[in-house]
Parts: sequence; structure tokens; C-alpha cells
Amino acid sequence: MFVFALVVVFKLVSIQFVHGDDYRALAEKRTVKDFDIPANRGNVYSADGSLLATSIPKYTIRIDAIQAKDAVFEKNIDALADSLSVYKEKPASYYKNVIRKARKNKNRYFLLARNISYSDYIRMRNFPLLKLGAIKGGLIVEQKTRREHPMGGVAERTIGYERTDEQGNVTRPGIDGAFGVKYLQGTNGKRLKQKIGNGQWKPIADFDQVEPKDGYDVYTTIDVNIQDIAHHALLKQLELYEAEHGCVVVMEVATGEIRAISNLGRTSKNTYYEKLNYAVGESHEPGSTFKLMALMAALEDRVVDTSTVIDTKKGRKVFYGRSIFDSKHGGYGEISVARSFEVSSNIALATIIDDNYAKNPDKFINRLKSWNLDEPLGLSIIGEGKPVVPGPGHKLWSRNALPSMAYGYNVRMTPLQTLTFYNAVANNGVMVKPRFIKEVKEFEKTIESFDREIINNKICSDKTLKEVQEILKNVVVRGTGSSLYSPHFSMAGKTGTAQTEYWMEDWKDNRRYVSTFAGYFPADQPKYSCIVVIHKPSTKKGYYGADVSGPVFKRIAQKIYTDTPIIHEVHELDFDNKPVKEEFESYYANAQKYKTLMPSLVGMPAMDAIALLENLQIDVKVKLNGSGIVKRQSIEKNKKLQTNQTIVLEAS
Repeated sequence: MFVFALVVVFKLVSIQFVHGDDYRALAEKRTVKDFDIPANRGNVYSADGSLLATSIPKYTIRIDAIQAKDAVFEKNIDALADSLSVYKEKPASYYKNVIRKARKNKNRYFLLARNISYSDYIRMRNFPLLKLGAIKGGLIVEQKTRREHPMGGVAERTIGYERTDEQGNVTRPGIDGAFGVKYLQGTNGKRLKQKIGNGQWKPIADFDQVEPKDGYDVYTTIDVNIQDIAHHALLKQLELYEAEHGCVVVMEVATGEIRAISNLGRTSKNTYYEKLNYAVGESHEPGSTFKLMALMAALEDRVVDTSTVIDTKKGRKVFYGRSIFDSKHGGYGEISVARSFEVSSNIALATIIDDNYAKNPDKFINRLKSWNLDEPLGLSIIGEGKPVVPGPGHKLWSRNALPSMAYGYNVRMTPLQTLTFYNAVANNGVMVKPRFIKEVKEFEKTIESFDREIINNKICSDKTLKEVQEILKNVVVRGTGSSLYSPHFSMAGKTGTAQTEYWMEDWKDNRRYVSTFAGYFPADQPKYSCIVVIHKPSTKKGYYGADVSGPVFKRIAQKIYTDTPIIHEVHELDFDNKPVKEEFESYYANAQKYKTLMPSLVGMPAMDAIALLENLQIDVKVKLNGSGIVKRQSIEKNKKLQTNQTIVLEAS
């Protein structure tokens, strides 16, 4: 027994003095640990400084129920219970009992409030006992941030976010995701916490060992007014045509800055939300909007000119054993190249490309590649779809590939890639890279700014440019887009209607289409380019590009034109407007003639009629029923009026 006792004493001395530092370090490592304190993520702003995404701090308040000394606890418990009762609207006795119970059970992590705002956090910090802090009062504060989008679902996918799932996988869509790591996320701080059992960790002090550094703010190119216009114009059309999904992009011609981008997909409940970024990520066969590229290749290679006559037969022509059709029953017969584009003749474009490039298809393919149509744009936003422009030797190549490509099949492009080309035409041949971000700031200090990037200095000759610009204008004036024509503002563009999923067995019984309109406005001095793509509209309601996507384009152009005037300089203020002048002279003559007699007001705008009566030499009372043009008056013309007499006007 004596020897055994000596061994125990020896072991205790060894643990205490020989290995004591090691064991103490191990114990501390297991019970004390540094935790990351997330930095406040930077804000995302629109071009005019409107807030698009921000991090809202949320606080959880707990109390170490045994930290305070008995005298301090007893002195403050009643007042703390009263404060909690006022704040959370439960009886003070309830809070008094649960906190006492937590102290009795030695609960060092008792929850008082979860996910409260900053103002509520400041309020609770000043409650009795809690205001004594962590050491004397047992206060425990935990802060988390939550990402908020003040505009709600508008452009939510493009603005983006950063999320981490339970497996640690990070998803970073949109602007927030693209610039999160480099600019927005900031640097996390450190806070020392102690393990108190049951897997819980309590902060050792009420301050951070390393303070977090907030992220930078990102200023985008998005214009909230144009974004709102685009979003609601697209949503209205998707609902009307019961489409599966759609997107719209508005780009500033000269700079490539994206002013609006909306992507809406249908849910199982037939509502729409920002499901995926279709404009950036969805690569598909563009259909007739690709005819612009095919026509420009032929014009630039001088194999045709705009007056060359093409025989489109009677609306059907066979190419290598496969028939190609035009949408017009009976066909267009012999028409010029320019006219064939205006009416969107598949046969004409297929004939032009096949006749002139069949023996040397690489010439056509290389022309397309010289415009970078086979390469991604290299966008900052993650997930850009890859374009496909097949050539000889490609798995998609066949004898029919060339005529099919002429009218937008057998190639694949994203809506934004297609728009970039149309924007280059509007920009007199200069192809600029689409841009979502203007600058990065820390408060008012600019950290980094982003300027225009040019992809191609000149995509074609001035002659080709002028020809296609005129043709695109005529598409709206007298071509497939004529239903969109307005004498009040000019637009230029191309309609597109492409079959999709036509390789599936049920296509004949359930036909699916992609409807597109791509173009720019105003036609003569373009300020904005725009593309609208709507997938799988109900064929019972319509599916042609001019009917489905075209009205969205027009609505956006019209609203931007009226709400955000493109012409900022008024050249002449003095001009004659004969109808307005005649109307004013008639009103003035009546006002001078009728001082005490009842004038004839029938046919006059109601507001003018009221103004005329109010300017008589005697006071009368006017009662107006309806609005618009006066149809009837209660007192006949030229009748003497009495003071305070009531005159009833009926308008509609």
C-alpha cells in the first residue's frame, strides 16, 4: 500500500509540474476557442445610388444566469422583469420566474430575445442587470447579418446573393456573388468563446478580440426606373401568354452598361419570380434574330447586295432532301434581299447562304467567328452560357447545317450575346462588352472604377452598317414588326420565332416556340438596345415574335421615351400648332363675349368649361357630372345668369 501511494504521489507531481503546461494548454484548447465574427457585407447600389442589396444586422440576446453576484441579481431582477414585460408584452412575473429558474439550474446561456433589430438591441442593452455588461451582469450578445433586397423580387437574381448549404457548398449568383469575394464580403473578426456544456459556447468578454472589417460597396449600372419598367412589362406579357419563362435586357448603346435585366420563370402555382438568370446563362437557338448575322456576312463578303432578287418559290423549298417553309401561305415569290429580311423569309436567307457558301462553308463560319460569336463575352457574372457556331467537322455539322444556320437554327447563343451584336450595329459597328458594375467604393472614396471595354472596334464596313440599319428600321415600319410601329417614336429591330424541343416525339401534338424581339431605339440616334425572349407561350394565344415579345419591347421603349426623355435639348420653342391655336382663340373669344350670359359649352373640354364659368363677371355655382367633353348644360346659351345660380354640366 505504501508503494502504491508513492506511485500515485509521483504521478500527481508529474502531471502537475512536469506535464502541467501541456495539459493546461490542451484543456484550454478544448474549452476556449476563437470564433469568426462575420464582417458586414458591402451594399449594392443602382447607378443613381438607390439601394439594391444590403446587410441588416440581427442580434440575439442571452444571459449567463449565474454570472451576477447574489446581491446584484436580487437588486435588479424585478426591474429587469418589468422591462422585459414592457418589451415583449408578457407579465413581469413570468420573466421573473423563468430567469430565477435559469439561475437555479445554472443555465449560463439563457435566451432572452432572438433576431432583433439594432434599435431593439440598444434598448435591451440598457435594461437593468444587462447594462452591467458581461462580467457583472452576464450579458451575452450574438450578432448575425441577413441580406435584404429593398426592391423585393425585381432583378433579385441579377443582384444576386451568396449562400452556403449544410455541406459547405457556396452558391454565388448575380452581381453580389460575382463581386462578393473580392469586394463585398470584407474581413471577418475574431471573438473568444468558452465551452459551457451541451455543445454551447459563451463569449468570454463583451468585445471582439479582432474587429471585423466591413466590405466595400458596389455601384452597378442598373437604373431602377428602367428596371421597374422592364420587369413589369415582361411580367404582364408572361401572364397574358401563360409562358414558361422569359427575360429582357436593356443596354446603353455607347457604353454597354446594362440598365435593366429581368428573368422570370413560372412556378407550379402559375406565378412568376426570378428563378434563373436566363439572359446570361441560357444558350438556345435564336431563330430569325440570327438572320441579321447571316445577312451581314453576305453583304460584307459582297456575294449579294440589298437589291439582289431572290426566288422564294411558293413558300416551300427543298434543301438536301429537307423542306424549308416561309410563314406566309403561298410564299413571297421573287423579292429583293432587303425585302426578304423585312418579311423574315427563311427560304431567302437559306438560299443566299447556301448558294454562296456551300462550296466553302469555312468562309461563312470564319466571318461569324470574326465577330466573336463563337466565344463567351467573359462576363463578371458567373454562369454565362456557351455559344455554339459549328463548322465542318463539328458533331452538329451536316449538309443542311449551312442553310439552317442562315435562319437561326443549328447555332446557339444566349440573349445577352445576341443583344451585344445588335448593340454593335446600333453603335456604328463598335462592339462593346456588356457591363454590370460602374465602381467600387468605401464610403465616398473610389476603390476601383470600370470603364467601357471594346470587343471589336469595327464589325463591318460603313456601307453594310447603313444598309442593315435602314433594313432594321423598315422591319418595324413595313415588315414583320409593323404592328409595333408608332409615329411618335422610332424603333429598329428584328422579330424571331423559333421552334424549340422539336426533336421530342410529342412536338406535333404540343408545339413549343421561343419568341424574340431584338433591336434598339430611337432608330436614327440609338440610345438603348433591348432584347426580349419569351419561352413556350401558349400557342392558343400566339407565339410569333411580333405578337409575344414585340409588345414588351415597345412598352419598354415607349415608357423610357416618355418617363426618361432621351432628347435633353429643345432646339425650338416657338412653333405654330394650328389646332391648339384655334382652340385657344375660340376659348378667348367666348371669355370676352360672355360676361353675364350663359355661353355654349357643349363640345368643350370640361376643365375649360369650368374655367370659363369661373371667370364670368357674376358668381355662379358649377356642378360637373362625369369627365371629358361637355355633352349637355342645364342652362341654355345666351340666357341671363343670376348670382349664385347653379349650372349643371354633363360630360363623358
